[in-house]
Amino acid sequence: MNSSLEPKRIFNFGSYKCEYVVVRQKRKTLGLSIGPDLNICIKCPQATTEERIEAFLKRKWLWLKKQQTFFSKYQKKVYRKEYVSGESFYYLGRQYQLVVKSSKKDRVRLDRGKIFIETTKEVRNSKLNERLLNQWYQSRTEDVFLGRLEAVSKGFRLPTAPELGIREMSKRWGSYLKQKRIILNPRLIMAPKECIDYVIAHELCHFKYKNHDDAFYRLLESKFPGWKKTKEKLECLLG
Repeated sequence: MNSSLEPKRIFNFGSYKCEYVVVRQKRKTLGLSIGPDLNICIKCPQATTEERIEAFLKRKWLWLKKQQTFFSKYQKKVYRKEYVSGESFYYLGRQYQLVVKSSKKDRVRLDRGKIFIETTKEVRNSKLNERLLNQWYQSRTEDVFLGRLEAVSKGFRLPTAPELGIREMSKRWGSYLKQKRIILNPRLIMAPKECIDYVIAHELCHFKYKNHDDAFYRLLESKFPGWKKTKEKLECLLG
């Protein structure tokens, strides 16, 4: 997709002020995202006027302010995870504290708002702890994704149930294949179920409409009302 990134701009609305960048793309709607680094980005159609962007920001300023407050409060220095007690990890939209403890058996369990890694090795063995946690995520991912795919598919009345594939993707949350197969990004296991459902619904809409045209978005809205807010939540959480 061809896109152009413009220099940073300043938005003022009453006492509220923020910096943002505009990315013009081949698309039909305006999108707004803010990441943990507090960078604000507006994606819009190539011919979008400055007046339309300004009006869009005025409608979204309160949401932006709330997101900035949230990320400012919880913002931490980005660092490589060491997989030791005290770190935090997301699972289905919730943030869990990691507890690593010695045990006679290697396993991972979720209990009372914490993720426990029980290990037969040294508790600060980062490589083993990472492997154990990743295996736990993988075991949960397929079960959760299959369950959500079955639930969301019921609303589409497809002739045959789509197959599920799970694959790391750098720029996509999901993908639709002509062979009636849906691919989901395993990182989605960290997002709330409503975000997983949104991605699945998006891909299922491609069973009928290949392109992101007006008909596609009408179908998406009918199957997943309010999908734009869920999309924003997903982008804000996982980037």
